[in-house]
Amino acid sequence: MTADIHEGTPEEIPAQNPAADASGSPENARAGFVALIGEPNAGKSTLTNRLVGAKVSIVTHKVQTTRARIRGVAIEGPAQIVLVDTPGLFRPRRRLDRAMVAAAWSGASDADIVVLLIEAHRGLTEGVQAILDTLSERMQAGHPVVLAINKIDRVKAEVLLALAEKLNAAFPFAETFMISAEKGHGVDKLRSWLGTNLPPGHWLYPEDQIADLPMRMIAAEMTREKCTLRLHQELPYELTVETESWEERKDGSVRIDQLIYVARDGHKGIVLGHKGETIKGISQAARVEIAEFLGRPVHLFLQVKVRTNWLEEAERYSEMGLDFKDGN
Repeated sequence: MTADIHEGTPEEIPAQNPAADASGSPENARAGFVALIGEPNAGKSTLTNRLVGAKVSIVTHKVQTTRARIRGVAIEGPAQIVLVDTPGLFRPRRRLDRAMVAAAWSGASDADIVVLLIEAHRGLTEGVQAILDTLSERMQAGHPVVLAINKIDRVKAEVLLALAEKLNAAFPFAETFMISAEKGHGVDKLRSWLGTNLPPGHWLYPEDQIADLPMRMIAAEMTREKCTLRLHQELPYELTVETESWEERKDGSVRIDQLIYVARDGHKGIVLGHKGETIKGISQAARVEIAEFLGRPVHLFLQVKVRTNWLEEAERYSEMGLDFKDGN
């Protein structure tokens, strides 16, 4: 039986929170984890940021930029929706790839609700079919899995309806939503459904918290995004960023020192650029975004270091929120 299909409309302003009880949760509170899964570049990070209303996950036009399971916290009436933005699911080849895929499936298995995001114009690809097969194996009966068809502005209505019918025939989705994460269409309906269907219980985070990652890691992710946008397509997979120090200053500003690790000597030159122009541009763009996120001045200092085997170092995986053992 095909689940109800919700078509996208311009996003509405999320409902404001009702009065909180002594524990900080509103009356009739609901809370839980929602895992967003899908192929690389399906729009998971964009949807996370749209649902939360702030940038907590890096978004680029290059595939596979999300490494850690970044959690954003969205409020929908009395419900607190904790979003797990997983790495894209794909066929892993290297240790880092395998660790990212393991993290994605772990996030899905632990979540109260799973949202499978697919691109409308790509449809039921081999990768999506592989995800559906794995969902059938891993998800217990009754575990709600929602289908969100993204980028609906790229195809005609009749194509969307046919795709929704085909996908619901392939897997028993609890609901189907037609959305545009980038433009906000249909996202309000998805957020409302998620809030209504999470289990009853006290909120898991303070009302004003939008992510559970340490600010050091969020800042590093923002800098890594700027590297990804600025550099050649093959380089970001061999690059990671760590926040080495975080100094709170008396004037309210913060000094952040970060290390950009690359795997080869040649990559260091690419990151630095001619007369340091590339690293200067990355630093300026990252500083502006981190300062906007924090709401205060930021002094950002970047260094580039070559670590030939960083992809095989357990410490680097811990910094990214991944389990080194999952890469075996």
